[in-house]
Amino acid sequence: MIELRDCRKTYGGHNGQAPVVALDRVDLTIQTEEFVCVLGPSGCGKTTLLKAIAGLVSLDGGCVLIDGQPVVKPGPDRAMVFQHFALLPWADVTTNIAFGLELQGTPRAEREQRAKELARAVGLAGFEHYFPRQLSGGMQQRVGLARALAVDPQILLMDEPFGAVDEQTRRLLQEDLWRLLERSRKTVLFVTHSMDEAARLGDRVVLMTPRPGRVLESVQVGLPRPRPPDIDEYPRFIELKEYLWTQLRAMLAG
Repeated sequence: MIELRDCRKTYGGHNGQAPVVALDRVDLTIQTEEFVCVLGPSGCGKTTLLKAIAGLVSLDGGCVLIDGQPVVKPGPDRAMVFQHFALLPWADVTTNIAFGLELQGTPRAEREQRAKELARAVGLAGFEHYFPRQLSGGMQQRVGLARALAVDPQILLMDEPFGAVDEQTRRLLQEDLWRLLERSRKTVLFVTHSMDEAARLGDRVVLMTPRPGRVLESVQVGLPRPRPPDIDEYPRFIELKEYLWTQLRAMLAG
């Protein structure tokens, strides 16, 4: 379980810069194996929230707890997937997927076997020795997803991971993610700007306010998991997307 208690974070305020309050009194609980989508206007602190859970940024106030223990640094129980892939350009698919395992000291034969298994699982069989420059955006993101899963984290922190690809590829990646999570359930915090994506993937959607970022509302999705192929036709799916847009539009209108 992840708990955020009265989390606050301000950037700047030094050398003549005006301070920017990214997070202000954020309280949120995410249950084990829950898939939570975070939705909100640009600049509302969604990425800062993920980085605080990952242990990549320190807070100015409040705390993050995982299973009751405070987060003070990155750990093997958490893995992040970024929008812009963050692949090693000089390394092939197998080496990129195995990178986290290498850092953990996993023997070479074991980590390469795990990387090849995950390459197949994300649809990259036959591309194990390709370099990032030889892959499409969707294929690069599959590498990023496989790399995160390779270390078998309890928690996946996903920062708009499908935001840089076209709509068709995004749908395929969403389906890949669901299929992989059905094999090995994880706790997922997934940042998105898309109402459709939030409703399509999440067990719950957390709406955040414009800066300073606060939790405005937490909405239960109430749709079957995994999502059926005709989910777009479910009245609840249509209703939820409209509700989320209504709330966001009201915030953006000020």
